[in-house]
Amino acid sequence: MERTVVQLTLFGLLLALATTLPNKDDWDIYSFHINSTVTDRYATTVITSRVANRMDESKEIEFHVRIPKNAFISKFRMFIDGQAYDGIVKAKEQAQKQYTEAVSRGQSAGIVSSVGRTLEEFKTSVTVAAHQKVTFELTYEELMKRTLGKYELQIHARPMQPVKDFKVDVHIHEKAGISFINVKGGLSTKALANAITKEQADKQAWVHFYPTEDQQKTCDSCGVDGMNGDLVIVYDVNRDTTLGDIKKSDGYFVHHFAPTGLSRIPKNVVFLIDQSGSMHGRKIEQTRIALIHILNDLAEDDYFGLITFDGNIIHWKQELVQASSENVESAKNFARTIRDRGATDINQAVLKGASMLNAHPREGSASILILLTDGDPTSGETNIEVIQSNVRRAIADKFPLYCLGFGFDVNFKFLEKMSLQNNGVARRIYEDSDADLQLKGFYEEVATPLLTDLTLLYAGGTNLTQTNFSMYYNGSEIVVAGQITDNDVETLTPQVVAISGNRRVTFSGTNTSVESTGTESGGHIQRVWAYLTVKQLLEKELQLSGPEKEKVKKDALELSLQYSFVTPLTSMVVTKPPGENTDVLHKPKEGEAPERQANTRTPQYHFRLHSSPIHQTPGFGVMPRGGGYGRGYGVAAGGGGYGVAAGGPPGNPWIPVQMPGMIPGFVMDVYEGRAGSGHQKLKLKRPPVQRPRPTFVSTAAATSAPLLHRFLLKSDSASPPLCFDVNGAALLKLLHHPSRELYVNGELDSVTNGGFKKIVVHFTADQHVEVTTTGVTVRVGQNVTHHTGQDPIAVGSMTVIRRDKEIDVAAADARLVILVHQKNGKELLWPVLRQKPSATNMEGILALLPAVYEEVQQASLTKLKIKDQEISATSATAVDYGVVFPLTMNCWLMSAESALQRRLDDFFVAQL
Repeated sequence: MERTVVQLTLFGLLLALATTLPNKDDWDIYSFHINSTVTDRYATTVITSRVANRMDESKEIEFHVRIPKNAFISKFRMFIDGQAYDGIVKAKEQAQKQYTEAVSRGQSAGIVSSVGRTLEEFKTSVTVAAHQKVTFELTYEELMKRTLGKYELQIHARPMQPVKDFKVDVHIHEKAGISFINVKGGLSTKALANAITKEQADKQAWVHFYPTEDQQKTCDSCGVDGMNGDLVIVYDVNRDTTLGDIKKSDGYFVHHFAPTGLSRIPKNVVFLIDQSGSMHGRKIEQTRIALIHILNDLAEDDYFGLITFDGNIIHWKQELVQASSENVESAKNFARTIRDRGATDINQAVLKGASMLNAHPREGSASILILLTDGDPTSGETNIEVIQSNVRRAIADKFPLYCLGFGFDVNFKFLEKMSLQNNGVARRIYEDSDADLQLKGFYEEVATPLLTDLTLLYAGGTNLTQTNFSMYYNGSEIVVAGQITDNDVETLTPQVVAISGNRRVTFSGTNTSVESTGTESGGHIQRVWAYLTVKQLLEKELQLSGPEKEKVKKDALELSLQYSFVTPLTSMVVTKPPGENTDVLHKPKEGEAPERQANTRTPQYHFRLHSSPIHQTPGFGVMPRGGGYGRGYGVAAGGGGYGVAAGGPPGNPWIPVQMPGMIPGFVMDVYEGRAGSGHQKLKLKRPPVQRPRPTFVSTAAATSAPLLHRFLLKSDSASPPLCFDVNGAALLKLLHHPSRELYVNGELDSVTNGGFKKIVVHFTADQHVEVTTTGVTVRVGQNVTHHTGQDPIAVGSMTVIRRDKEIDVAAADARLVILVHQKNGKELLWPVLRQKPSATNMEGILALLPAVYEEVQQASLTKLKIKDQEISATSATAVDYGVVFPLTMNCWLMSAESALQRRLDDFFVAQL
């Protein structure tokens, strides 16, 4: 029987469906999740896709995955008839035989294509039996790189099909504390704004992307084939002026060094600009534009030189000159006259530039040499090994050489090796409309040196990654990892020695504690060490030759195999059921000649898989999947939300909560205690836009020991939330959305420290869903059905998906996730609004806006100023159940009426 080919494409962190698709009724991607966890700047991403063949015959489905170039794939598996088939990482030479045999049989396997800007591509296909399912899971890991004062996590989505159960969950945990977090990109537009929720709480942050099927078809970059765009999560961590952030666990440590408060160092910079004939047209024009911008950014105490070259060397000036306004203007005029012509004499150009810097030693300054070229050396010395040797002797480790390769005709491997040999890096500049911005962006990364000649010392450490660095630039970060001798953290004594201007500075550990993490996070510290070591060994291997090269290559291979990293030295052999073909996944190198495919610049990893149905979605990273890594309390765009805690000091009235958050969730747990010693005065401001506030109603009978729930009212910043206690059980109005005929109510249980025991969703007049800890009951008109499995449930135009630890409900333009937690052996429910409707006439807990307050010091007690009234508040804590893994939060405790500025009755409902 002929197979129809269906393509699925994964872009960035997202799986996506690919380019040629059969009739959409033939197949269904019924679930598509991305879970990304960033712990101390190390990101582990798991992409899980579930696909069903709806036809009466087998269908072959092909899909792609694009991952960051700096990432290593560490796991690929598929689930067939309840059995997992795992990919096996082998030495590339060992896997090559299987690869060659597959190709000789005419099978698709492991073909590598060109490298894109930030992504590499992986392909696989699977034959799915009639009316059966298959689950794919891909895991990859990368160390986040800090550039210009921020880390960026890119998520590119091009599903090529709207997906009913589509979600992206990102959880960031930084023990240093998160200074800011933002979301940008083409999918953060107005049409999808309410599908994105973001929350920050000191050391943790959560971002969720839960677009509805309709939104996946109607946004600016969407259509009948779904979304096509990206999200970029941008954040940074808190910094200090000391030694930095050091973590250790299980005999390993990682050190993040990025001190603040340093003075910039004046620089000496020489620009070497290729003006050979191959730079004709847009390339030379964009180079002129970028160079003029860069010259404008020079500080007056900088010195600079400018050389253009083809077959000849042309100096703007014969020696370095100060970046005065007159000299900069003269250099800009020279830049405007640059024209393409002639051959390419790279050797003489770099030697002349090095000579200019060597002839101008300046105490207290930093020297940098920047080369831009688009081709191979074609004039003068053309032997690349001789050129590299000449350049290395001329520079003699005195300053870094940065090589920018323009386009794909350049010999990038040559530039990369020459840069690495001289303490620099190579960067490819892509021939696109923004090439001038790429050039300017690179310069900005190296424009502000803060330290030179850095040496990082670790007494009590061994098997260290790179510890010597020529420069530390503003907005960057130096990362060193290693093993701790005898696994004794007390023996680890870190120190950094560097030059700041014309003085020697030392950063010692006298004020820096080496933090010991638990075993859960210990594995990631060891993997950071392995990741960095493999990366640096691969760079070192590029620079060496002979026995030294083979030794370094062997070490990198052994580590890659030990940690199951797919690197340029290893390949992943895909295991499949007996009788199926064997396929191999290869990782490309930036500098190697790719196999081109039409209209693509992305390296492709291909392999062919054949499968039967599967329905399981495995976990992600070290954290079990509970339906996402979301902040439940106030997982709202702009933060906010609220939490609940049961218990508390006797005598406190039951207090309703005004929860902040455009898309709040909420939390409940026991009263954790009060801290009445520290006193501050807080000034609370409300947002100008007002919405109806929900009500809490107590229906529990009075008892001698009052049942208390503590609610968290989140602020719209990283400041502590407000909190208050509520006495008794209640029927609560969670979300009332009259224009969409959507009503969600919840019943609190009668157990101290409990949560919700039942949540009911009403959509239109005759569609009702009741959720308890034991299952889901659906009523459509007079028909009632009970569900305990994990298959999607269609309730008219409403969709319910039940998973192990959550129930996902999508109705109209709202998406509600009900988390299932366990407390003292008993389960409780907790609702979180992952997508807030766009309407403004909503009521209920989940419709609340965040509170905004500013802290004002006061000597004897804490006050909050709300609507010009000063209200007493006490330092306390509560446990947040609105997240997958509940955590205890500090909060400011006050009465409910004071926090809400309204009656509790507004939050009551008479029945569910």
